[in-house]
Order: sequence, then C-alpha cells, then structure tokens
Amino acid sequence: MSSKKIFILEDDVNILYGLEAQLSADEFVVEVNEGEDEIEELLDKVRDFAPDYLILDLILPKLDGFEVVKRVREDDELGDLPIFIFTDLSDEDSKKRSLEMGADYYFIKEEFDTYEFAEKVKKIIGNQAKEEEEDAADTYEE
Repeated sequence: MSSKKIFILEDDVNILYGLEAQLSADEFVVEVNEGEDEIEELLDKVRDFAPDYLILDLILPKLDGFEVVKRVREDDELGDLPIFIFTDLSDEDSKKRSLEMGADYYFIKEEFDTYEFAEKVKKIIGNQAKEEEEDAADTYEE
C-alpha cells in the first residue's frame, strides 16, 4: 500500500508542525500550509498535492475555514476529499454548519492535544483502509 497523503491547513505553527512531525513519522506524506494564501491559490496547492485527506482549522488569518470546506466540496477534483476539522470553535452551530457543508469529522482543540488528535486521525484512516480491503475482498469473492 502506498503512503497516504495529508494536507494540513493550520495557522498555529506549534500544532501545524507537531501534526506534520507525528503523521510523517507514521509514513504519511504531509503537506502543510499556514493559511496565508487566497482561496484560489490554496485550492491550486491542494489540487497539486492531491491529498487523500485534509486537516483544516476553521479560524485562519486570510481564509474562512467554512468557505474552504464549501469550495473543496464544490471542486471537481477535490469534492470527495475527506475533511477533518480541528478547531477552537466549540459551539454546536459551528460543528453543525461544518458537517452540513460536508466536513467528515469535527474535533475541538481544547478536547485533544496534538498527539491525541493525530492518533484519532490515524485510527480513522486505518479503519477506512480495513473497510476498503474488506469491500475489495467481498467484490473478489462474488
């Protein structure tokens, strides 16, 4: 199995590079971005990297994280990209809005440190890989 690719969009450099180090150590290919780009430039970078997953903070210096979710979902190349939200926004409205717009997972920073969050992400990705293998095996047996 080839290495999974993760694009991380986070303006807190401690979190950003902590996640990068941890996920890279587990053989993920990681691209990081501090959210300083305009939306089109960012989407071009994500498309060029062609990640398997996106980790996204909703509060960024130049971008609205909700808009990023919306634009990724509307994009022909990126529309199916699984999105993990990792944010300080702990209100139910932000969570509901993110999930309704198409985010797949929503995690609140105050509830997880970087290590715990990375472990959660790896577990979810591992479970998805197992399901895909089981689906492939089922298809093969038919």
